[in-house]
Amino acid sequence: MRINGSTVLVGVIGNPVKHSLSPVILNAAFREAKINWVYTAFETPEEKLADAIGGIRALGIAGLSVTMPHKARVCSLLDEISDSAQSLGAVNCIVNDAGNLKGHNTDGDGFLDAVKHDAGLDVAGKKVLVIGSGGSARSIIYSLGKAEAREIAVINRTKNKALDALELAGSVGRHVEENEIPKVVSEADLVINATPVGMSDTEGTSSFPLEPNLLTKGQLAVDLIYHPISTPWMEALRDREVEVHGGLSMLIFQAAKAFKLWTGKDAPVEAMRKAALDEIEN
Repeated sequence: MRINGSTVLVGVIGNPVKHSLSPVILNAAFREAKINWVYTAFETPEEKLADAIGGIRALGIAGLSVTMPHKARVCSLLDEISDSAQSLGAVNCIVNDAGNLKGHNTDGDGFLDAVKHDAGLDVAGKKVLVIGSGGSARSIIYSLGKAEAREIAVINRTKNKALDALELAGSVGRHVEENEIPKVVSEADLVINATPVGMSDTEGTSSFPLEPNLLTKGQLAVDLIYHPISTPWMEALRDREVEVHGGLSMLIFQAAKAFKLWTGKDAPVEAMRKAALDEIEN
């Protein structure tokens, strides 16, 4: 990558953000596409968020990814936001169009692209169970609803949070009570873990977001965790011959959508995947 006076700058804001894989993934995409762009990380404390958004305009930065804890608060600092970002109250991608800043949310649609890529699944007409109701879960629930999933069921420890997330699902949303879990799991075409249970830094807690013996061969599961590449839950499901995929593809495909929004070009997803895997494994 050659940086010169014509290099276009994009990046990610968050706090903390130095651990982000996004610079690795998107710089690999720019190299593969042979375009003179570069992506970096800007660690941005909450009290400096408004200054950072002003900096985009002042410096002509072409766009930003937005991660925690800024996804909600940044909405009010932009000129316009997409329908999905408006519904979710969260932005994860900003496009700077000659000083007009528009916010988007690419997480949920990135997930749909990922599950289609990894498992060949079109969620239309399918029963889906989501474990959790945080930011990623909400984005996925919203996109599942738009993609005409037959049923979107949610399990969450806090019922009110689950019900709030289910408002994004429309008429096909369903809250799952504890005694209903075995039946709902058995009927699901797709089960999604959208909780941090199973991450490297959750050792000492239960490593399963849902008992693996509730799933059987023929069902599909996705664990949104991407580090480690394979979680204890994923390994246990494979032992039961359940098809299961990790969260790296969602990370890549939501970044691919940001790439397209910024550059107008289709993203080289396989080069992005290789770069991410190389970084995680080294």
